[in-house]
Amino acid sequence: MLDTTLVILCAGSSTRFQKNVKKQWLRIGNDPLWLVVSQRLSSYSDFAKVIIVGHKDELSYMKRFSSDFIYVAGGDTRQDSMKNALDNVETEYVMVTDVARSCVPKEVILELLEKRGMADCIVPTIGVSDTVIYDGSVINRDHTKLIQTPQLSKTKKLIKAVDTSYTFTDDSGAIKSNGGTICYIQGSLKSKKITFEEDLSDIECLKKPDLVYLNGNGFDIHPFVENKKMFLGGVFIDCGYGFKAHSDGDVLLHSLTDALLGAAGAGDIGEFFPDTDMAYEGIDSKILLEQIVQFITNIGFEIVNIDITIVAQKPKITPYKEQIKGTIQKIVQIKPNFINIKATTAEKLGFIGREEGVAVISNATLKYYDWTKK
Repeated sequence: MLDTTLVILCAGSSTRFQKNVKKQWLRIGNDPLWLVVSQRLSSYSDFAKVIIVGHKDELSYMKRFSSDFIYVAGGDTRQDSMKNALDNVETEYVMVTDVARSCVPKEVILELLEKRGMADCIVPTIGVSDTVIYDGSVINRDHTKLIQTPQLSKTKKLIKAVDTSYTFTDDSGAIKSNGGTICYIQGSLKSKKITFEEDLSDIECLKKPDLVYLNGNGFDIHPFVENKKMFLGGVFIDCGYGFKAHSDGDVLLHSLTDALLGAAGAGDIGEFFPDTDMAYEGIDSKILLEQIVQFITNIGFEIVNIDITIVAQKPKITPYKEQIKGTIQKIVQIKPNFINIKATTAEKLGFIGREEGVAVISNATLKYYDWTKK
C-alpha cells in the first residue's frame, strides 16, 4: 500500500494517566508500548513510510530502539504534532493513530485502506449501548457514535484542514469543518484507548513487563581549582577550593547521572548537557540529576539501588557521607538503605594521591515500572 503513510502519535505528556511514567513508555515484555504498537500496525500492510512522533526530549532515545521508522519531534498539542508529521508525508493518503489506542485489530486497518478513496476521511466508530443524556435531555443513542483512530485521510485535505489555530480532537473533525467528506466504518471494542491507569486492565493484547534488572556505571574525575566553592554529592564541602569544570563540578553527581543513563542505555551526561552550552555554565549539578531522574522515570524505569565510591586523598569525605546520602535520596526518591556511599584514598598514588583532584565511580540499577501492580 505504497500510496499511504502511517503516522503514530507518541509525544503526549500523559497528564490524565496520573503516573510518573508516560503511557507510551510502559514496557510490554521488554519493549516500550510505542515500539510494540508501531511494529504491530506497520506489519499489517506495506506502508510507504512509518512516522513516529515523539517528545523532543525523548526522540534521540527512541531512535536507539529501531531504525525502521522516521522520527519526528512533536509539538505542544496533538494537532501541532500532526502538523510536524505531515511535513514529512509525500503520499496521497495518510493514516494517523494515537499510540494509546494500542490493540487495533488488523481487520480495521485493512478496511480503512480498502475504502480510502470513498471520502476525504475514513473513520472507525462504535455504537453507544447506554442511555445518552445531552444538556439534561435524553437523546437517541442510535444517532450517536464513538469515534476511534486510526483515521485515514487524503493528505492534502488533512494538511489544509489542520492549518488553523482552532484545536480539533481528531482528524475527521478538522476535515469535516473544512467542508470535507467523511465515511464511517465499523470500529472495534478491542481498540480501547489507554487514558487512565484503570484502562490498562481492559487492554487484552498487552503482556506484563519482563522482570529485568539493568545496571549502569559512571565515572568522573575533576581537578581542584582555587577560589571556588566545592560541592560534592550536592553538599557544600568547606575546604577552601573547588572543582575545575564548566558546571559546579560536582564529580559525584556527574558520575551518578552517567550511571543512571548507562543503565537505561540512554547515552551520557554530555549528550544531555554539553559543556559547550553556556546555559549550563556554573549550574548546580543537583538540577541536572533531577532532570535525568525525571527522564528515567518518564521512559518507564524505576531506580532500584545506587552504589558510589569516592576516591579522594583530600578533602576528608567521611564527615559528609550521611549528608550526601540524604541529598541524593531526596532527588532519586528511593529508600536510603538502597543508597550506599563509600570513600577511599588513592594511597598517595597518581593524580589523586598527589592531592590534585577527586574521582568517583557510581553504579545504578534500574527495573521496568510494573504497571500491572496496583
